[in-house]
Amino acid sequence: MAIDDITQKVSDRYARAAATGEQMCCPTGYDFADLKSFVPEEVLTISYGCGTPAGLNTVRPGETVLDIGSGGGIDCFEAARRVGPTGRVIGIDMTDTMLEIARRNAPIVAGNLGYATSNIEFRKGMADAMPVEDASVDLIISNCVINLAPDKRKVFREMYRVIKPGGRFTISDIVSDQVVPQYLVHDAAKWGDCLSGALQVQDYIGGMVDAGFRAVHQIKSTPWQSIDGIHFLSVTLTGYKLPAIADEQVSSYATLRGPFSSVTDELGQRYERGVPHRIDGPSAQLLQSEPLRSLFLLGPAPVTLTDSDPRWCAIHPEQKPCVWQGTYAILTGPIISAEDDDHHQYYRGVPLEICSKTLQVLTQEAYRPHFTIYQRASAGVDGEAVSCSPEGNCC
Repeated sequence: MAIDDITQKVSDRYARAAATGEQMCCPTGYDFADLKSFVPEEVLTISYGCGTPAGLNTVRPGETVLDIGSGGGIDCFEAARRVGPTGRVIGIDMTDTMLEIARRNAPIVAGNLGYATSNIEFRKGMADAMPVEDASVDLIISNCVINLAPDKRKVFREMYRVIKPGGRFTISDIVSDQVVPQYLVHDAAKWGDCLSGALQVQDYIGGMVDAGFRAVHQIKSTPWQSIDGIHFLSVTLTGYKLPAIADEQVSSYATLRGPFSSVTDELGQRYERGVPHRIDGPSAQLLQSEPLRSLFLLGPAPVTLTDSDPRWCAIHPEQKPCVWQGTYAILTGPIISAEDDDHHQYYRGVPLEICSKTLQVLTQEAYRPHFTIYQRASAGVDGEAVSCSPEGNCC
């Protein structure tokens, strides 16, 4: 199916939904009781998505926020409340029916918020060719829209173009744990259902990193549904356009605290727990970003850690037999690969089958933010406990 055909069919599907009130089948999570206090019912009834990027504490007062695929405007209106009257919100959408509804309700929302004038502008445009100036946006949000774009890597490059240095994105979308086969890719109906256009997690995050974003990591994830053995997940991701470093020769030291025994960052640098590594300016900037700083000790002098140091972090599996229950884990943290203390190798975006003991490890607080965990077993598993090695170690 040609790209133009996909775009037109998706636009027609959402225009029809807006006109008829059709319910699109994506998970959301909106607090409609709260939103009803300032967002008109006409907008709430046509609000589709797979997350709540504007509802998270990612939107800050006074910022310029861009919503890719703004639809009827629900996320723009929530962002408008959070940026306040001194902030600015831009929504872009390709469907005239959606734009008409959003524009009609913008002054109503402004009045409900007590603003003298609306701080929202809705523009017609495509996600892969956004009508937005270079380096003009503090934050990009998007809610189950990039999934619908045929060329997602082009969208990621556009995002990088319009975000200011130091800016960021928080987007919710549907991804898959396996490559979506061609019979689904060419199923026009399933494009509108956020299925046919889903990328594998590794390709989705990898496309963002290739576009220039750094410290890309998961905020939340929810298993959605499976079709023919392919599992679709709703994920919310954040990443940063880090400012350029003027002096790349300035060096410092980084020591991995854990919980991983080793990690490789997005710049390709590998770190072993407890061992200090000399790093340059770009590496220091990356490791100081919010999702990475808790994993490392950073400073002007090398620091070696041992397992007796309270700053050392390690979580070992229980030394007992384990059970295989159809559980899989996907590394979605701000690192491209990692190893735990039982020698499991994790690669970002790649599913790994895990046993009950590893599940217990990965659901501990130190590990939990870095993984999506889901079930592939379609029914309950009646397996016996097994020992993966003579010493009772895990798989």
